[in-house]
Amino acid sequence: MAIETHQVGLHTADGLRLEADLCAPHGATAGVVVCHPHPQFGGDRYNAVVDSLFRAIAGAGVAVLRFDFRGVNDSEGTHGGGVAERLDVAAALDTLSAVVDGPLWLAGYSFGAAVALDVVHPQLAGWLAVAPPLAVMPGARAAGRDPRPKHVLVAGHDQFSPPDPTSDAMADWVETEVTVIPRADHFFAADLATIASWALDVLARPITGAAETADETAEAPGVSPAG
Repeated sequence: MAIETHQVGLHTADGLRLEADLCAPHGATAGVVVCHPHPQFGGDRYNAVVDSLFRAIAGAGVAVLRFDFRGVNDSEGTHGGGVAERLDVAAALDTLSAVVDGPLWLAGYSFGAAVALDVVHPQLAGWLAVAPPLAVMPGARAAGRDPRPKHVLVAGHDQFSPPDPTSDAMADWVETEVTVIPRADHFFAADLATIASWALDVLARPITGAAETADETAEAPGVSPAG
């Protein structure tokens, strides 16, 4: 199925312009921002997992935006170690919220999932985190204690954050559902369709009232406190 995609520019709170792709099907009542894996290991918005999510979500009639983090391809700035990138995600959410009058979801893969889990926004319905590397990027995540739903997809043979360490890192999280693909490793080479189906299943579920909850302690709009 062909999808109509437009290249757009995002503008961060610290003055950078980022490159992004937006697909906003007519009548879309929900939207998803998708964050890519680690830029210092070749990650960008065209990553296979990100592309699979982007195309599946758009094909389901849901608005979707993917973008290059700061310093990647034609996006301005330099890599921020996963902290400054929170501003990039906030800019993506603000851009998508301007074209979608409805709930937003924040999705990410690997590094992008870890960053996404540290970003909150008043319009968020929840998070979809594919292989978040919580074992190698330790620390509390802003989404962990947020009452909105978190759906986490873990590879059974993940080289960076296997199921047990990932579960340990989420031990005190609330409203968290974990799905394991037993045969997969961190790169999901044979499981792109499974990831897409998982995401579409989550997005098809009813939105709970918790989507109205916002984090009032954010240091900048839509961004969790550092630390």
